[in-house]
Amino acid sequence: MLVAFASVDVWLQLHHGQGTVEAALSAAACAALAVRRRLPLPVFLLSLPAALFSSVVVVPLAALYTLAERSRDRRLLTVCATASAVASALPWPLSDYATDDRFWTFVDFVYLLATAAAPVFLGQLVQVRRDVAARLAEVEEAREHERRLHAQSVLARERAQLAREMHDVVSHQVSLIAVRAGALQVGARDAGTREAARTIRRLSVTTLDELRHMVTLLRASGVRTGELTPQPTLADLRQLIDTSGIEVTLEGELPPGIGAPVQRAVYRTVQEALTNVRKHAPGATATVRLWHGGDGLGVTVTNTAPTRAVLELPGSRLGLIGLGERAENLAGSFEAGPTPDGGYRAHLRLPATAD
Repeated sequence: MLVAFASVDVWLQLHHGQGTVEAALSAAACAALAVRRRLPLPVFLLSLPAALFSSVVVVPLAALYTLAERSRDRRLLTVCATASAVASALPWPLSDYATDDRFWTFVDFVYLLATAAAPVFLGQLVQVRRDVAARLAEVEEAREHERRLHAQSVLARERAQLAREMHDVVSHQVSLIAVRAGALQVGARDAGTREAARTIRRLSVTTLDELRHMVTLLRASGVRTGELTPQPTLADLRQLIDTSGIEVTLEGELPPGIGAPVQRAVYRTVQEALTNVRKHAPGATATVRLWHGGDGLGVTVTNTAPTRAVLELPGSRLGLIGLGERAENLAGSFEAGPTPDGGYRAHLRLPATAD
């Protein structure tokens, strides 16, 4: 529709004595509008001869708007708007330009410059609106992630409290039963009584082992109660990086056969780090490096400084706290902090024997 509208504008100029060359250049500029989103600057440059040779309006304004909506270089936009105004203000052919026309040419230039500024401002407004919408979507996703982390932290505290109660009360009582059953087994004279005491002691020891295992499960963080979907592993790391919306480079690898808790810890560390990059460092690139050696293994996520304006967003830092607690549960360590070049670094280290 825009090309058709511009064609009508060009066709109207043919009735004002426009030459063949001028008409061909105007038609070419009109047809180039079809690829203005893919090649905004070349299309705008092609519109300048049309603005100089004739009084077309649609082609230069449409090309200038598309360039402003796509480009972030304001100096380039200023030069292009000025060039468009100059091309439209100068009379053609230039041989008809007289000294007495300078004043009116300058007046035309001022008005045309104001006209050219309109599509530039409109294009920049559309660009900012698109950026803000994308940032709001990222903020909402980050907040949802923080809400999930907060709920997970509350559940982890409840499980830890329940684990302490079970360890301090239930295991103590079961231990007393096992001790008394052992004493009865040694001191009883009746064979049936000794056999019953042996059975009670065996069952008590088995119950203590199962209780310790249950306490360990309750103390483990990061597993949501009632979750039916499979937990992420290193096999899901590539998909996480590809769908992060960030330019990420994956380096290194981890040895095969490592335990599921370690794989989940590495995955969650990368997930939280990339979320923070999108939230606090728009336009930055990141590097995910998997490493192992000696008695340790882990992952290091480093991002560059942001290349776009950073919005001040609230953060509870629950994600980083949760990663630290997860590392401690696996006898490892987690560190996060800024780098000298303005970026950020998250480093997870786990013992090679962690399971």
